Amino acid sequence: MLFRVADEFRIAAEPDMSVQALLEVRNLVLQYKTWEHLVTATWNVNFDVQGGDRFVLLGPSGCGKSSILKAVGGFLPPVSGSMKLDGRLITGPGPDRLMVFQEFEQLLPWKNVRENVMFPMRVTRRFPAREIGPRADEVIEKVGLGRFVDAFPHTLSGGMKMRVAIARALAMEPAILLMDEPFAALDALTRRKMQEELLSLWEQTAFTMLFVTHSIEEAILVGSRILVLSPHPGRVRAELDAHQFTLADIEAPGFSALQRRIHDMLFQKPAQER
Repeated sequence: MLFRVADEFRIAAEPDMSVQALLEVRNLVLQYKTWEHLVTATWNVNFDVQGGDRFVLLGPSGCGKSSILKAVGGFLPPVSGSMKLDGRLITGPGPDRLMVFQEFEQLLPWKNVRENVMFPMRVTRRFPAREIGPRADEVIEKVGLGRFVDAFPHTLSGGMKMRVAIARALAMEPAILLMDEPFAALDALTRRKMQEELLSLWEQTAFTMLFVTHSIEEAILVGSRILVLSPHPGRVRAELDAHQFTLADIEAPGFSALQRRIHDMLFQKPAQER
């Protein structure tokens, strides 16, 4: 939870255990093996994600952001601690958690928009066959692509491809979308356009998102809440509220002040670590 006093942001308290969150992460310790070492990625990480949150994991390379995302996705079991989604312990992958990949080039090029959105529903057989087409049409309309149901991926802009990728995920009715630095490889102008597209889409559908980035500016723009992680191994430095900022606030004093505060958290060691 965030406290704001005299326009200064304080380090967050522990998550409120009395409130039932959509995603609950408690005392999460993650490790993975390389050819030479056993790496501790995170240490006793705690946070909650509420339904409809744009929750951002922010920190330098090697702080465990992607490891947390893999763990929530069910692909990296914790050494200790727990993760619960809608009150149920996460023990492996499931359709209630879907990943939207980087640059959104995972669309099947030989299928049009409607066919791409229907594809995972057909493969998983999660829904009756008679519901697949109407469900696809409904979610395509929600993401603003109703006029492009017959278009193929090579004819779409980057932002439109992103909308198709998210529509395909939303059609499966996941509890949460997992996004691992989806815009990291893009040039600055394209990246800003994609951020605008993502926020516009969230305004229309209010899906729950767990988003990983190492960009302070992107975290503030995309996130409603930001979990700041320390350098390796990742520990929670703070949880900050950023829902009040929009693309129009980039030059605002409050936006710049939050950027500086986060920068100091990331690059200045706490007193107990000095």
